[in-house]
Amino acid sequence: MDKRPQYERHRPEQTSLYAVVRDNIETLYGAIDEGALDVRLPKHARKELDAYLDCGLLCRGFARLRCDTCEESRLVAFSCKGRGFCPSCVGRRMCATAAHLIEEVLPAVGLRQWVLTFPFPWRKRLAHDGALLGRLTRIFVESANAAYTKRAEDKGAEGGKTGSVTVIQRTSSDMRLNPHLHVVFLDGVYREHEGDLTWNGQGHLQTREVADVLVHAVKRMKRHLERGGLLELGDDTTPDDETDADRQGALLASAVSGQAPPAGPQWLRGLRVPTPRALAFDKPLCASLDGFTLHAATKAGGLDVAGREALLRYVLRPPLAQDRVELLDDGLVRIALKRAYADGTVAVDMDPLSLLCRLAASVPPPRHHVVRYSGVLASASPWRRIIAPKRPEAEEETSPETKDGEPKAKRSGSYWPWADLLRRTFDVDVLDCPKCHGRMKLLAMVTEAESITRFLKGFGEPLDVPARAPNRGPPFWASTVLRQKSLGTAA
Repeated sequence: MDKRPQYERHRPEQTSLYAVVRDNIETLYGAIDEGALDVRLPKHARKELDAYLDCGLLCRGFARLRCDTCEESRLVAFSCKGRGFCPSCVGRRMCATAAHLIEEVLPAVGLRQWVLTFPFPWRKRLAHDGALLGRLTRIFVESANAAYTKRAEDKGAEGGKTGSVTVIQRTSSDMRLNPHLHVVFLDGVYREHEGDLTWNGQGHLQTREVADVLVHAVKRMKRHLERGGLLELGDDTTPDDETDADRQGALLASAVSGQAPPAGPQWLRGLRVPTPRALAFDKPLCASLDGFTLHAATKAGGLDVAGREALLRYVLRPPLAQDRVELLDDGLVRIALKRAYADGTVAVDMDPLSLLCRLAASVPPPRHHVVRYSGVLASASPWRRIIAPKRPEAEEETSPETKDGEPKAKRSGSYWPWADLLRRTFDVDVLDCPKCHGRMKLLAMVTEAESITRFLKGFGEPLDVPARAPNRGPPFWASTVLRQKSLGTAA
């Protein structure tokens, strides 16, 4: 008896996150238009919020699959292909990119994750200025790369080179705007020896070595900003600790920065000099300096296939999982944290408009690349094709076939067909007929309104998109405390 999990259609319209967006998006637009929220909502953020409300709905179009044996049909809804917060679409990209890295990019060697966070006053500018964030990312990667090279030279491995994959995450677990870097390094170096590439592992990493990388990177970043006239003096009064009051309750619109920044010329001013803080070691393989933090304790061995892919999925994960969002009876939204803060906080409550602003802030601007390759993993590196995993010969045949005798589609680049990705990630065969266990094939892409209506009536599915709640009007907020503040009354 086949006990593999069966495919079930995702229904985003039944989730709490969808309800928050559906019931508050028109109120958000109205509050911005009337000046109650002094923010600017960029076109790409507004577009993604609107598209999310159509994601996964059959009434917006679908693909029809049919079994040739018993003529059983299955409908698969189109997705919004969002890049910011949609759990389904970003989750698909997470699984596809991780699979691509494992099977076609990363050699079977140890991996180590380095996580760099920036000072609080820098985050607005870095979320908006992709070019500047890219330059600072390159500085950090070069600093860590130099540490790997020097360590190899100290062990007699001259001319060693390593490589890395950098993923830029934009938010913290409570959806506050927080651009930070997750860099997965090959935990060692490759070097040429007698015409061949040999691998030299990193070995045990010490906390002092992590601190040296941080000190070197911070020094170079400050020097780079000073040369460009982007570093200015100023009072740094913004909290930089995960246990401060900003997280305890004053959350009304902190993530309105970034993709929905406050209006005004201060947006384009330079980055403030971080408040000096001495080098500290809070945990093993973790260091902090002047508002920067660097963590390098997570790694996966070269033979740990599951661990390597789990690490990659972690760094590529969506900013918000649907099961972490809960609508409360008082109209507020609760976000459960992935892990408790040091003071015991396990969740944060906020007004729905605050969450929508944070969702907008999580959307990367167009042409802001969130995955970057460097070193021997860069596309221009002549060593990449040598160290990359080799596909089995069976997959390189002209017309490979599956175990059922069907022609197997060849993948190009990093794209994974939807059915292949579900099978690889969740062991779910979406092409398996639920009645006769025959093979289902794509019959049509249904996009015409009349055809959509005809099919959905036969399947008993809703014919219309869930209606958006109308604009609530002033004072807009669902929270009683924020309503009182907006009206100028005492809380």
